[in-house]
Parts: sequence; structure tokens; C-alpha cells
Amino acid sequence: MLRRVLARRIERRCRSRDEDASAHAGLIEETVARAQRAGLVDDARFAAARLRGLRRRGTSTRQAQARLAAKGIDRETIAATLAEEDEAAGTQEGEADTEEKAAVAYARRRRLGPYRRPETREANRERDLAAMARAGFSYALAKAVLAGQADEDATSDNQE
Repeated sequence: MLRRVLARRIERRCRSRDEDASAHAGLIEETVARAQRAGLVDDARFAAARLRGLRRRGTSTRQAQARLAAKGIDRETIAATLAEEDEAAGTQEGEADTEEKAAVAYARRRRLGPYRRPETREANRERDLAAMARAGFSYALAKAVLAGQADEDATSDNQE
């Protein structure tokens, strides 16, 4: 990501000065290498922090993988980060547990299923299932979350 940002800045600067941007390619690599040696660029740490934030927002595993890959994180680092997340959950089925928590957080944030007003839940059931599917959650998990009960504090906020 740092490499892309630096290349974009150099390209813009060279365009405004009518210079050749390829002359600065070595400078980009040198800067990235120096930042890595200094510990300023650490893909694993970035991926872990980004994954925590995505999970709090209710991002599914599939969508989290896609977003991390879009940021330039390689597959091995993403897999290791997801494995660490599962280990931190402390259970053998840690992935299912974190995926369920993310699905509940997504439903709460988007006010789906049990987080809707009671009179509109059934009318919007299919729409809510579709939203959960587009977010990358399995049909079984989406169905279970949407059929569940909302947290007490979330429902009291909804009804006020």
C-alpha cells in the first residue's frame, strides 16, 4: 500500500513538472525498504488491526479477506491473521463463533431482523436475508441471526 501511495504521489508530481516518473522508481523501493527495516510497515500487524475493526463492524470472513487483499495484503498473511483470530477466540470452533458475532453486529448496525421494529420484521425477512447474503454470511447463519432475539439495549434504542 505504501508503494502504491508513493508511486501515485510521484506520478502526480512528475506530471505537473513534465518529468519522467520512472526515474524515481528506485527511490520508492528504497523508502519502502527503509520503512520496513524501521518497523513502520508491518503487514501482519496492519492485517490484525484492520481485521479487528472489520469484525467490530460486522464484516464476514469472506468480505474481510477481500478487503484485506484489496489493501495489498498477501494470502498467507491473511490466512495467518484469521488463524490467530480463531486461536484468540479460544475454542475449537472459533471461526464459527467470530462469524456469528460478526453477523449479529452486522444485523444490529443495519437494523435487520430482531433489530427492526416488531411490526415490520416479517415483511422484511427476505430483504434482510438478502442483505446478510450480500455481506458474505451463509444462509444458515443469516437465518439463525435474523430469527434470534435482539440485545436489550439495542431494542430500547430502536423503540425510542
